[in-house]
Amino acid sequence: MTASMNFAISLAAAMILLPTFETQNVLHTVRRERPTMFPGVPPMYAALAEVRDLRKYGLSSLKGCLCGAAPLPVEVQEGFERLTRARLVEGYGLTEAGPATHANPLAGKRRAGSIGLPLPNTEARIVDLQTGVDLPPGQIGELLVRGPQMMRGYWNRPDETAEALTPDGWLRTGDVALMTLDGYFQVIERKKDMIIAGGFNIYPRDVEEVLYESPKILDAAVVGVPRADGVEITAFVVVREGERVTEDEVFTFLRGRLQPQSMPTRVVFKTALPRSFIGKVLRRALVETP
Repeated sequence: MTASMNFAISLAAAMILLPTFETQNVLHTVRRERPTMFPGVPPMYAALAEVRDLRKYGLSSLKGCLCGAAPLPVEVQEGFERLTRARLVEGYGLTEAGPATHANPLAGKRRAGSIGLPLPNTEARIVDLQTGVDLPPGQIGELLVRGPQMMRGYWNRPDETAEALTPDGWLRTGDVALMTLDGYFQVIERKKDMIIAGGFNIYPRDVEEVLYESPKILDAAVVGVPRADGVEITAFVVVREGERVTEDEVFTFLRGRLQPQSMPTRVVFKTALPRSFIGKVLRRALVETP
């Protein structure tokens, strides 16, 4: 609603609406209509970057591409930009915040791997996961946001509202993040997705970013799978078409790139990862799948 409809209406821009995302249809439409802005989610950009001879579709009209709804892997961002010459920037938000709170600038300094800067009139801070005390730049905690776009509460759910909103109007996002010295924010992981194994906090996105560096891996998700003796760090991997890779080869690739405590103990190969309609990996579905 914000990145597509409201943004276009505020500029009095034409909107090109497609009923579904189908790669070839999108590419032919871009070549025919020559849009300058393209909002999407990470799986869309990953799919476009995989198209053979992508440059022949003439995507030079694209000047700015917006990405949200799920973390944008740096490898996907760099690959898409290299092939299209378009600027792809990541933003952030959640339904309870109307829904946008952060974005990388379309012009000016852009920090890859970050959600960018707070939007105008929006405040953001990082607090300790246990105590709620404000943390300085560079330290990891929970991201809290406040601004005119925040919800007033959950309808007829006062207990959940009190858990989500502080008395002075800060929204607890449930995301583990940090702020850099120059004010950019980086989301590390959802609190509920963080894996605690062997006394260590393991952030799945850190492992996934390394997996994306492999030229043989197209998609990846790391999940903590409960076992009788603890938590098993499992990497679910989709291999690129025409490539072959074994579990041992994945382990070999990861060693030296990850701390020992972050190493997956198992690799499960999938033809595709289950995702929601906005591109988020359905981690529970992965755990529940035999």
